[in-house]
Amino acid sequence: MIIHDNIRTYNKDKAPKKATNLTLNTEVLAEAKKLGINISKACDAFLESLVKQEKERLWKLENAKFISEYNQITEEEGLPLDKWRTF
Repeated sequence: MIIHDNIRTYNKDKAPKKATNLTLNTEVLAEAKKLGINISKACDAFLESLVKQEKERLWKLENAKFISEYNQITEEEGLPLDKWRTF
């Protein structure tokens, strides 16, 4: 899968890996192992999701003024090219 962001493009399946020490709840870890859950993959997938959410949140904060102004203009003037809409 190719991931695109505003900085770079990389293939997450071929991205280099780095060994990391984590402190996890021992009970949850034991259950995950019993269930055959790959801890590294699960942590990596969750962290990827968390990073994406945080980037989206920051983007919305950084662009809040523009979004608000655009929405106000759209409410007052309608959608651009709306007169050519056929549905």
